[in-house]
Amino acid sequence: MVHNVIDGRRLSAVDGRTSELVDPATGAVIGSAPLSGSSDVDDAVRAAARAFESWRATTPGGRQSALLGLASAVEDHAQRLAEVECAETGKPREVVLDEEIPACADALRFFAGAARTLEGRAAGEFLAGHTSVVRREPLGVCAQITPWNYPLMMAVWKIAPAVAAGNTTVLKPADTTPSSTALLAELANEHLPAGVINVVCGDRDTGRALVAHPVPALVALTGSTRAGEQVAAGAGLKRTHLELGGNAPVLVFEDTEVRHAAEQIVAAAFYNAGQDCTAASRVLAHERVHEELVTELTKIAARQRTGPLNSRAQLDRVCALVARVDATATVHCGGHRLGERGFFYAPTVISGLDQDAEIVREEVFAPVITVQSFDTEQRALAMANGVPQGLAASVWTRDHARAMRVSAELDFGCVWINAHGALTPEMPHGGFKSSGHGKDLSVYGLEDYTRVKHVMSKL
Repeated sequence: MVHNVIDGRRLSAVDGRTSELVDPATGAVIGSAPLSGSSDVDDAVRAAARAFESWRATTPGGRQSALLGLASAVEDHAQRLAEVECAETGKPREVVLDEEIPACADALRFFAGAARTLEGRAAGEFLAGHTSVVRREPLGVCAQITPWNYPLMMAVWKIAPAVAAGNTTVLKPADTTPSSTALLAELANEHLPAGVINVVCGDRDTGRALVAHPVPALVALTGSTRAGEQVAAGAGLKRTHLELGGNAPVLVFEDTEVRHAAEQIVAAAFYNAGQDCTAASRVLAHERVHEELVTELTKIAARQRTGPLNSRAQLDRVCALVARVDATATVHCGGHRLGERGFFYAPTVISGLDQDAEIVREEVFAPVITVQSFDTEQRALAMANGVPQGLAASVWTRDHARAMRVSAELDFGCVWINAHGALTPEMPHGGFKSSGHGKDLSVYGLEDYTRVKHVMSKL
């Protein structure tokens, strides 16, 4: 049984309602979590507001010390965090232990250090007889909503910069994957004052209540574009920080070593069963290497084993999306569900798609790669940019000048060259267009959780 974590206490929903938690690898019910209502949300927000009064006055060094302690706790409890994360996501335990939990600890340590290095303009007499100072201040209570594909990591990405900047938080994890986030909050209680980090579990109605609550100064969401639109509509005049869906184009030019590129693309497309907003799912190949690349992608994809999709609803959505592909397209491998137990979808490669195909324009969020052909650099850019999303992209070429030209013209918040998907806490992550606004990670992410105040003193 998962619990809410409010004001340092493990609590059930006030009215006792719960929702079932399902193992996506088997489809079996494995537990339950609170289905929190507006009263639970209000309790959490007011606990965060009380904690903010003292937490905002904590020195940057004090906040650093607390976050460093939490980072060590995440490492010390890695086995338990991996156990609950894998039970609800179906991820391989080794991947979570070797890659994701170390990345979470690293992000916490980055923001612990960043708390002590806020940048600002020098004080000065910009108006005769007056001295001006610019202050960066915390916002207050931050409402945060995280997705089901990386429950623990996305919770860290939200909590760490907010707390480092002196804010307090109320975070609602995805209803299907709340356990690792709740455990993170319990670990945080050992290192931060009660009420600084609060977690309320629940469904979309819980999220709506959190977004609409009058106290939070900011609403931060990682989720779908549709969810982002709903948050933006419900947040009113609150500041919003929206990291939304991707649909990453992968531009493969004719001078690329095809086999190597194909191996890297499949790895970046099928990690976490393709349930990644930066997944290398939309391949654009120069006509000279298109056929060879399709062949290599198909060979590699056909021998992959991927984890399950998150839920029955996600599996049904992907099955329907692929089933609606135009008859002129070719499904080279996959294109169907795997087995009757759990929510597995076969690794899939599809070519022969038009630019206006639904599966090209929508984020698939599954182990599915689409491949389209282009003839010129200009056409490749038009196809890459010709979708609503603008989160991430990659360029594959040996021509440095071309790589610089194309990366400048791509309308995406992150562009990799001869790589795809690598992230580091020092660099910002966030997109343009319908992929939202604001940055996770980096000092830009920290600054998103601050407000700027001008203080002028007459001499």
